[in-house]
Amino acid sequence: MRKVFLLFTITSLSIIALLTYINVKSILLLLIFLPLILMGFYDMYQSKKAIRRNFPLLGRMRYLLESIGPEIRQYFVETDLDGKPFNRLQRSLVYQRSKKETDTNPFGTQLNVYDMGYLWINHSIRALPLGEIDHNPKIRIGSEQCTQPYNASLFNISAMSYGSLSKNAILALNAGAKQGGFYHNTGEGGLSPYHLEPGGDIVWNIGTGYFSCRDSEGRFSYEEYAKRAVLDKVKMIEIKFSQGAKPGHGGILPKEKVTDEIANIRIVSKGHDIVSPAYHSAFTTPLELMDFVKLLRQGSGGKPIGMKICIGNKSEFISICKAMVQTKTYLDFITVDGGEGGTGAAPQEYSDHVGMPLRDALAFVHDALTGFDLRKQIKIICSGKIVTGFDIVKTLATGADLCNSARGMMFALGCIQALECHKNTCPTGVATQDPKLTKGLVPEEKSVRVFRFQQETVKSAMELMASAGLAHPDQVDRSVVSMRVDRTHIETFLETYPELTTGCLLKDSTIPGKWLSNWNRASAEKF
Repeated sequence: MRKVFLLFTITSLSIIALLTYINVKSILLLLIFLPLILMGFYDMYQSKKAIRRNFPLLGRMRYLLESIGPEIRQYFVETDLDGKPFNRLQRSLVYQRSKKETDTNPFGTQLNVYDMGYLWINHSIRALPLGEIDHNPKIRIGSEQCTQPYNASLFNISAMSYGSLSKNAILALNAGAKQGGFYHNTGEGGLSPYHLEPGGDIVWNIGTGYFSCRDSEGRFSYEEYAKRAVLDKVKMIEIKFSQGAKPGHGGILPKEKVTDEIANIRIVSKGHDIVSPAYHSAFTTPLELMDFVKLLRQGSGGKPIGMKICIGNKSEFISICKAMVQTKTYLDFITVDGGEGGTGAAPQEYSDHVGMPLRDALAFVHDALTGFDLRKQIKIICSGKIVTGFDIVKTLATGADLCNSARGMMFALGCIQALECHKNTCPTGVATQDPKLTKGLVPEEKSVRVFRFQQETVKSAMELMASAGLAHPDQVDRSVVSMRVDRTHIETFLETYPELTTGCLLKDSTIPGKWLSNWNRASAEKF
């Protein structure tokens, strides 16, 4: 290959010399060939990349093709059912609903209904007329200890921080929430002016970094918290334990995205990656967590206080349940995040192999709360790859009361799944702080798409419930959805996840055998 390159060089120089002699377009040819020759010589003598050293100039094509591989696969290779983490069918449905375009498909499903894991709704002969159902139901969140309960929508914007997302993306999301009457979770990056400016309802997510409510040492500051928690648009407070993208790791904001404004909002210094601690410093035991919940409730004036968690060690969640029973202090809601991952940048091993998947986690949390007779006090919110009406119904059937979506809302903003969220190079201006890219996202236009996507998805979920003879999300139970276990074996969720008897985890004598080991390891005094 080097001989070929040297022959190319000698031939090119000879041609250039000849044409220079006869004075025919010599300058133009010099501009074309000379840089290529110089690049080739550089490749021959550099030592970092073997392919370029062995195949000067031509070897660069390998890196070019590799860099545009995702685009080639997405636009020329993938079928409608290919593409990860969301396939083309899922993305197209979000785009269509956000633009209020036709979202019906001809000729039947493209899914293989005999594949293991295929899910469907058990519809009813006594399906309800669509005109008799509420297409925008509300779910009341607030235990008996909450003095300012909140009526939440069935489908809301999941936790995405300003910093991870651009200013224009946050403005568009919150304006969409304002138009549709649903809430917008801030993510752990703090409460920014752009969350508050449009006037949509806010769930303030407080993570281990205590952004927007911390002192100079990074510890929780009650004074900073109380100033913001009483704001009218802050409807609920969420203590973040972990997220599906990287449970047990702590949030990451690359330094390339840390502007002066973001550093000021988060109350941190800039010039380095912002990495949240892996655990909370405001409490160290389940009993101390209950004290923290009471403190947050007091500082907010009695608003709903909840927690967000990706389930890991089951005994630790049971410890929290034991602490609630012992202290008679209740969370108002629990947001369950699936280990399937989310919008946050994360090491691949964490995305692929850490955290319980959403369906199993939802069933576990619902059953644990039922077993400790806490379910009537606490609403369960779920988040994890929810973009369709069926996604909502299947999570309700597993144990949730309402749902959040992050990536679905990003698609509604115009995200094309370029998978560059962590590079500050998002081409649609959604997940970047580069002003040259964020200017492409116009909040006034995209907020309408967020609103339409949420509205149409809730409408779809309610129509599916009506097909099953159900008028409200509260009526959805585990008998509503069936799953193919193998080619000849079908189970409802009720058969896959048998419900616990209310209060059975309160007495040693009634604890189911499968729960006994984790129950014995759990303690209100320690995680």
